[in-house]
Amino acid sequence: MTQVEAAHVIMETITQMAREGKPLMLRVVPEAGATFWTHYPVKDARDKFCKSRWYYHAHAAGHRDTGEHGHFHLFLHRSQLPDGLEPKVWPPQGEKARAHVTHLVCLSIDPDGVPRSWFTVNRFVTNEFLYPADVMIEHLPDFNVDHTQEDDLVNRFVTAMVALYRDEIAELLRMRDARHAELVAEHGSEAAYERVSGVEVLSSMPIDLDAKLGSLEL
Repeated sequence: MTQVEAAHVIMETITQMAREGKPLMLRVVPEAGATFWTHYPVKDARDKFCKSRWYYHAHAAGHRDTGEHGHFHLFLHRSQLPDGLEPKVWPPQGEKARAHVTHLVCLSIDPDGVPRSWFTVNRFVTNEFLYPADVMIEHLPDFNVDHTQEDDLVNRFVTAMVALYRDEIAELLRMRDARHAELVAEHGSEAAYERVSGVEVLSSMPIDLDAKLGSLEL
């Protein structure tokens, strides 16, 4: 999907959500509101063809940025990477880890359902198989969640956001690796990627969707 194609999908899905009077938030969490820390959906939204996935959750007050309702965690499945490719860092459970995924990026959403920022997290946050930024960047075009069992407009919106912001996500992943290198120097090659490091968010970048769409020739 090109940036222009992604932009059209984003405008289409946003417009349709508005027509239906059902914004992004109500398509993801119960109308009564999100239970803090709970995954929506509970077993993640998994693309039936490529196994990319997402889940959404909201942190309790004091554990989230001001102006954030919650955020999407976006993943590639290890099967989307070359066979035999060794992770840079393994989960403590090794091959017995429950989910064979590698975390791509988080998409932060404000209380109105508007994207507000991208950010990356440390390995322990999602218990991922961590791969270097260059690997993740090469496979950014493989991220696709159009065919999960969740709301179609949400699925297509999330896929298109990654396609539209591919360059920015690539920069964030490089920044993530640079921050990891600092943590390794400070805490050692094992602790740097775990909770003991005390660092969850490794890189972040604000989103101005109107400006981004306006920069393209649509």
